[in-house]
Amino acid sequence: MRLSGYFAFFTAFIFFIAWVNPSYGELTGDKEYSHSFVADAVQHVAPSVVRIDTERTIEHEAYDPTLIDPLLRDLLGEPSLGPERERGQGSGILIDKNGLILTNAHVVERVDDVSVTLANGDKTNGSVIGKDLVTDLALVRVEDSQALEAAPLGDSEKLKVGDWAIALGTPYGLERTVTLGIVSSLHRNINSLGFSDKRLDLIQTDAAINPGNSGGPLVNYLGEVIGINTLVRSGPGAGLGFAIPINLAKRVSNQLLETGVVIHPYLGVQLVPLNAQIAKEHNLDPNSLVQLPERSGALVQSILIDSPAEKAGLRRGDLIIGVDDKDVADPQALLEKVEDSQIDIPLHLKLLRNDREIKLSIKPEALPGIN
Repeated sequence: MRLSGYFAFFTAFIFFIAWVNPSYGELTGDKEYSHSFVADAVQHVAPSVVRIDTERTIEHEAYDPTLIDPLLRDLLGEPSLGPERERGQGSGILIDKNGLILTNAHVVERVDDVSVTLANGDKTNGSVIGKDLVTDLALVRVEDSQALEAAPLGDSEKLKVGDWAIALGTPYGLERTVTLGIVSSLHRNINSLGFSDKRLDLIQTDAAINPGNSGGPLVNYLGEVIGINTLVRSGPGAGLGFAIPINLAKRVSNQLLETGVVIHPYLGVQLVPLNAQIAKEHNLDPNSLVQLPERSGALVQSILIDSPAEKAGLRRGDLIIGVDDKDVADPQALLEKVEDSQIDIPLHLKLLRNDREIKLSIKPEALPGIN
């Protein structure tokens, strides 16, 4: 009797569950599923994101095969001394309907062949119009320019720390990949990241930028391109991603399109920042060889031989405190002024030398050997 009673209860419970007929996870009322702002932003720019595949020839240095252990030569065979083909991969963004693609210079540096895969899967050949190693930007044009969609370009000067940042690209060859983060910092000097041969103030983001994302767009919440992804620095915890501001990319791309090269003015000095606290601590050291002025500026640490700085009479230990009636609080302020200057048009420097304020005129020249 007890077993039959349990069976009757279990059967009734099953019928009760079937009668209730729960709606698992279903919305009630008139609510409709809506996409996030990320999906809307991606929809604006995704058709313009491309994958760039490259090949280049690598020549191996000749060496004496007799130096190889005979046993290894028997096991591995004779070494190949011919050239090898190296493949690379990156991303890019279409910036006009005529097939012009903006990407990183390191993606297409010293390559022989360029292949571009469009967002719809079509593949076409590409040619490098020009590249600028100093800003790590390059222009590529695709041969088949039919039915191409240009990405909307934003204004990187309007960015604020904390704004949304969306990275698109083809990391590890995985096409149409999207990551989300925020703008972590602005005007991050690339020299502080160990790249002394570059001139860049980068956008820092915590949106994941992986190998293969290089050259792809960094996008705001409206779907406008605000930067070109360029590098990532990994460390404990989350990695740090960096992008080239789109306003700089516009200026560089215009010059590359017009002339194929970008001219960068330079003075030929190595500068270090100085402020009153640093100078005071230095001056209190009994072993210090010179006394530094206790104020902010760009301290000349070294000067290149036969550079504009040397020709103008700039010396090591000079503290630059002004340029063209504008105060110089640190090296970055001076470098920005130099970057915006014109070749052979004098810059008027105000500096301190041996506690005396003096003025010098210096004519910027084109940075040599950059392309």
